[in-house]
Amino acid sequence: MSFFDATFVALLALLIFVGLLVYLKVPKRVLAMLDARSAAISKELKDARELRLEAERLKAEYEAKRAAAEAEAAEIVAGAKEQARIVAHETRAQMKLEIERRTKQAEDMIARAEAQATAEVKAAAAEAAVAAAEKALRAELGAVQHALLVDRGVSELAGKFN
Repeated sequence: MSFFDATFVALLALLIFVGLLVYLKVPKRVLAMLDARSAAISKELKDARELRLEAERLKAEYEAKRAAAEAEAAEIVAGAKEQARIVAHETRAQMKLEIERRTKQAEDMIARAEAQATAEVKAAAAEAAVAAAEKALRAELGAVQHALLVDRGVSELAGKFN
């Protein structure tokens, strides 16, 4: 067995390679690169947490705004329903008053028409009665009796007016 066999040469090459790596400070550079990468990943994780917290805050804020908007919409709808109910009630009351007023007007017109018709009928009946009485009196009374009757009627009227 020789001192410089293949295993020994491979060991020697490995030791030289590792020594060269240490001399050139490759492990420090690799560790620095790994540390930099770790710091970058930590920074990204920190930024992601902050973004997540900001997103959750915005979500909560928008949910609160949405709830407030829904509550306001419900108030508006309730107010509109109340106003519609009030307007409907007022309209019904106005219609009822208008119907009562028109009914009263119609009843007044009917009453006036009845009174006018009654007066016309009475006037026509009175005229007919006067004409019939006049005709009957002319037929029964003579000129002298007629003159006495007129004088007596005039004297009664004069007594009533004095």
